[in-house]
Amino acid sequence: MWHEYINVASIEEALKFLETYKERARIVSGATDLLLELERGARRGVDVLIDTTRLPNLNQITLDAEQTIHLGPLTTHNDCAASKLIQSKAYPLARAAWEVGAPQIRNRGTIAGNLITASPANDTITPLMALGANVTLASTRGRRIVPLKEFYTGVRKTVLQADEMLVEISVPALKKTQRGTFIKLALRRAQAISLVNVAVILDLKADTVQSAVITLGAVAPTIIHAEAAEEFLARKKLNPKNIAQAAELALQAAAPIDDVRASAAYRKEMTRVITARALTSLMEKTQRKGMPKAPIQLSARPVAHAESASAGQFPASPIETIINGVKTAFASGHDKTLLRLLREEGALTGTKEGCAEGECGACTVFLDGQAVMSCLVPAPRAHGAEIVTVEGLADGEKLHPVQAAFIQHNAVQCGYCTPGFLMSGAKLLEESPTPNKNEIEQALTGNLCRCTGYYKIIKAIQSASQTEAR
Repeated sequence: MWHEYINVASIEEALKFLETYKERARIVSGATDLLLELERGARRGVDVLIDTTRLPNLNQITLDAEQTIHLGPLTTHNDCAASKLIQSKAYPLARAAWEVGAPQIRNRGTIAGNLITASPANDTITPLMALGANVTLASTRGRRIVPLKEFYTGVRKTVLQADEMLVEISVPALKKTQRGTFIKLALRRAQAISLVNVAVILDLKADTVQSAVITLGAVAPTIIHAEAAEEFLARKKLNPKNIAQAAELALQAAAPIDDVRASAAYRKEMTRVITARALTSLMEKTQRKGMPKAPIQLSARPVAHAESASAGQFPASPIETIINGVKTAFASGHDKTLLRLLREEGALTGTKEGCAEGECGACTVFLDGQAVMSCLVPAPRAHGAEIVTVEGLADGEKLHPVQAAFIQHNAVQCGYCTPGFLMSGAKLLEESPTPNKNEIEQALTGNLCRCTGYYKIIKAIQSASQTEAR
């Protein structure tokens, strides 16, 4: 899929490579979208990947004295969803980040990458547009700050130049008088692209709207404002009658398309419905309903590595890694996904390929302490990393408690999905030793069982947690 893969040691080094390769190169921050685009031929001419994922301190979320939130370019969706700062001062963004994919996807996918992919159905763009975000773009020529509303020029098109990297996202924190939310409508509750989404932010004095921001996703070539609805709500009471009128005006702003997921007519009507729901939740102060205070991340503290361990250019260098506690080197496979490296070069066939698109979770492994979909990780990311596959769960002849519970409760049916479920269940118990049923369900949203065996799988993990607790 690519000819050269470069693990850089600094942003400055990444910018120099971008200056050299320009249109031929892409930055890898999470690669959950990029790998699929390369597989499908949507990024023709791209043959150099520049990996920044091992750079330190680029996933930080901070608040400055001017009450502006700063997100580093490696801030993942899980970082954002779990951040107390984002939950408190930019809640619509936290909610949207949590709605993206599944825990394994959110461990890799970055907010910056979501913005750059530039799909109008991407979830985090809508709240960031409503919040009035800016992005900082860097190149060897210097830096420039671009308002997010000026960043997009069309479907999957931005003003980002070939030699530029997005190095920061800045977001004004919500004021004490402001409340906001995000609602996503999709074909299922997890692992689904938005049919329509909406972000709403209201500045309120008692029950009167001082100003309103309503942004709509997946209903136009870019994220749009429902301007007539915003203007209508200003200086009006937030009551059911005005909510209904504003929702009707939001419907009129939508100009969606027909596609395999929904008709344009359905999307327009659902724009009205979810706008009304969002406004109603803000009126009733129930906008946080359903959002966990501590979302399950399937992540432990990342393994610390020396900076030099991550540097390297491939295929010139071998991929040196630790798999299931064993030091391993690969002289081939640099142009594959981690899934295929493990199976084909590593002969570790316990990790399964179900979809190769990050949909089924059968390929779940642990990468530096985090559960990830190995089909969406470039193989050279393994360089200098620690990886655990399903073969590494047991302690010699002693099964992991989740493995033992799957046998005890007959949670294995055809067995194809089982390795992924075992990995998710094991990481969940590491993160939350006594999870409740809702937390177990959160942990398994990235794993599909085509035999519909979820009841026994959930029961097995509950049983394993009780064993661990004893």
